[in-house]
Amino acid sequence: MLFVTGEYPPMVGGVGRFTAELASALQLQGAQIAVLTDEQVKAAAETDAVRVVPGRSSWGWRILSEIPACARAAGAEWVHVQFQTAAYGMHPAINALPYFLRRQGLRSAWTYHDLRVPYLFPKAGARLRNWVTRLPLRAADAVVVTNQSDWEAVQGQMLRGQLHRIPIGSDIESRQFSTEERTRRRAARGYGSEQLVLGYFGFLNASKGGLTLIETLAALAGDGENVHLLMIGERVGASDETNFRYLQRVEAAISEHGLDNRVQWTGHQSDAEVAADFSAIDVLVMPYEDGMSMRRSTLTAALANGCAIVTTHPQDPTPELRVDSDLLLVPPRDPAATAAAVRRIAEDPRLAENLRANARKAALQFSWEAIAARHLEVYNA
Repeated sequence: MLFVTGEYPPMVGGVGRFTAELASALQLQGAQIAVLTDEQVKAAAETDAVRVVPGRSSWGWRILSEIPACARAAGAEWVHVQFQTAAYGMHPAINALPYFLRRQGLRSAWTYHDLRVPYLFPKAGARLRNWVTRLPLRAADAVVVTNQSDWEAVQGQMLRGQLHRIPIGSDIESRQFSTEERTRRRAARGYGSEQLVLGYFGFLNASKGGLTLIETLAALAGDGENVHLLMIGERVGASDETNFRYLQRVEAAISEHGLDNRVQWTGHQSDAEVAADFSAIDVLVMPYEDGMSMRRSTLTAALANGCAIVTTHPQDPTPELRVDSDLLLVPPRDPAATAAAVRRIAEDPRLAENLRANARKAALQFSWEAIAARHLEVYNA
């Protein structure tokens, strides 16, 4: 397989990390994988298990001839595009790629990590942009979606057997920590047992509810809670330039509420450090504005590491998770409800422990071994 992705480690971004994890898991199950990505990523040696081929400086119209040539040079039987529009510079050429692969006799798979529309050009209307976004549905041999909402959005536009629903796995390996290890990690972050520590994981963008998070922190602090917030991971990702502007809005809100001494940013860390911080916090708050979804690798990472989670109601059913058992749900953009859910966990140790244990159990369905096996079924169908 040749994977095509606009981002890949060491670039920061969930799609890149997903692609790397999936490629490694497939390799362990006997597949041979090459990855075509951004030129920022150094090409790997031929002896590497997952081979990164020389990368792209742009994703314009030239890819329609160059990617099929790259696939043939790599000996690929499939070209699998990991699609997130911002990762390809919002250029529509990538959406037309399955047609050109088919003309060259190459099989293509397409994973929608989101269904957001590309920019195209100023006067392009919503109808044209939606048409471009869904163009691969008519040409790819297989289409993968990661959650129920996207499944329902596209299932009527595919032939039977061409659409597959495969979840996102955890970015961070599941680890368990003793009470003593948790206490030491909290102390290293400057927290004692008397403090209520909220956590947030992943970089910020407008869909992830960072402003709601800060309003929640302000509400709890205003009620006299000895509350702090640990922002785990990078502040912004590599693909979407709007992330930085949103980060600035969040930082301004922190200062406006006088919360600077209550917020700590970890910056980039190893997976082991992230897992340790998951163990140190009391409640992970992920107030997604578009609702909780299984396309969020930040969510599956938190489940795998046994966090007590408060997040937002999904737009569509999410049968993988049980409300009030695996996590607590609140309305989007509702700091008061979010603060109330946090208090519920903080004031009920049994609930907190049950949420942590059930989160780990729920995460078993998102193992990379199982996800890779499902992809091999798609390729071999």
